[in-house]
Amino acid sequence: MLDDADDIHPLFHGAPRSTEFRKLRKRIVRLAREAVDTYGMVDRDGPRARWLVCLSGGKDSYTLLAVLHELQWRGILPVDLLACNLDQGQPGFPATVLPEFLKKMQVEHRVEYRDTYSIVVDKIPAGRTFCALCSRLRRGNLYRIAREEGCSAVVLGHHRDDILETFFMNLFHGGRLAAMPPKLVNEDGDLFVLRPLAHVAEADCERFARAMEYPIIPCDLCGSQDGLQRQQVKRILDGWEANSPGRRQVMFRALMNARPSHLLDAQLFDFSGLSLGSVKCDGNLENVPRLR
Repeated sequence: MLDDADDIHPLFHGAPRSTEFRKLRKRIVRLAREAVDTYGMVDRDGPRARWLVCLSGGKDSYTLLAVLHELQWRGILPVDLLACNLDQGQPGFPATVLPEFLKKMQVEHRVEYRDTYSIVVDKIPAGRTFCALCSRLRRGNLYRIAREEGCSAVVLGHHRDDILETFFMNLFHGGRLAAMPPKLVNEDGDLFVLRPLAHVAEADCERFARAMEYPIIPCDLCGSQDGLQRQQVKRILDGWEANSPGRRQVMFRALMNARPSHLLDAQLFDFSGLSLGSVKCDGNLENVPRLR
């Protein structure tokens, strides 16, 4: 990857020339491309798609925006990209930062103001976190904007660690095995929701965005972040990672290597249909649950 001004997207102008940063950048781009291909995010035989890339101003969304434009710039991602920031009226939100940044970076964008913060404050009792309702209102507005702009997908900056944390939140508090899927269809069935950073570590997103000196906006402007279940899970994962470096990646690989026959969901695997001698092992591990 060259850093000559004429050879890259403006989002990468001024990128550090250190070997460490080049390796970081290459790894993030490779993992994003891997996710796009693995989960079939692009229909390469259909008409050219248009994606709404959601930009909050945090490290993850900046990384997402840069990597998608890198892939598009290289001719690897045949889609049109529209960056979108939804200003939800949070106190202290620096409303001019993202429009000025996107204009300077020559990124096609739409910035919209919707005061969902006032709605959340009115509906949520004092002492409770705003995040769930705030997220639903944000998602509804982003779906609307995607439809207005002729986009077929809403693209989010959730990374590997977000997915792992969601899995453990569902495990500990929801009583189900579920995470954030890298690709899904919304409830109305008219939009894809995509997470191209699904394989990328949060630490890499942070190192990348800081090294590029993107104008990061804090995510806790509403002051309701303390004590969240997600933060509790994050601390647990941090402890496991500290005791056994690489643990996060091992657990993430497990999400990509599920064996329904070794779990207990009778709707996912036909346990009642198993009988002695009725199945011969043909190399498919799902045919016969083997003892370990």
